[in-house]
Amino acid sequence: MIDSSGSMTNHWWWRPGWRVGRSFYAWHFTFDDQLPMDHLMSHYAAALSARKGLDLVSRSGLHLTTQGVGFADEVSASDVGRIVDQARRHCATLTPLAVNVGPAHIEPETVKMLVLPAEAIIQVRLALRRAIGDVWGESKVPESMANFRPHVTLAYSNVNGPSGEILAALEACGPRVERVKIHSVSLIDLNRDHKRYEWSEVVKVQLGS
Repeated sequence: MIDSSGSMTNHWWWRPGWRVGRSFYAWHFTFDDQLPMDHLMSHYAAALSARKGLDLVSRSGLHLTTQGVGFADEVSASDVGRIVDQARRHCATLTPLAVNVGPAHIEPETVKMLVLPAEAIIQVRLALRRAIGDVWGESKVPESMANFRPHVTLAYSNVNGPSGEILAALEACGPRVERVKIHSVSLIDLNRDHKRYEWSEVVKVQLGS
């Protein structure tokens, strides 16, 4: 899929609230030990690395953005601990997931791979939202469920410009889909100071008891 204008836009503009030195607590799925993700990266690496205007995500930086919590300077350590406790309780009622990741496609700011079935990821996100709501109240759970499409990003656009060469490169290497098993979700402390997403893991919460 490609946006109707056939162009890409720079991903690295400063969204509201963000600035250098500020980090954000978020729940992400990460893929440190997933061999299928290695296969996907290897498949698309040559096609994307030769294209100007893209910042490729490192292997350690692969993630599936799931649910934000809040800027780290606005969330107390006590609240983080309480949210984690509730997340463990809710996620214990779920089971590990098996999802399909891929193929890669272009959107205005990224080259990304959808994760299907989306419902499997949505159920984890709803559990995390319940955990936050247990601590702060349902009305204060950040972010909306509307238009949530689980995905893993392979590259971010760092320019405004045409996407034709990138699309041609993806078409030349062909589509690839991998089956990935997910056993946990991670609370991370995330920053974007260097025009890439970097984080430290706060805690990993298992799916299932």
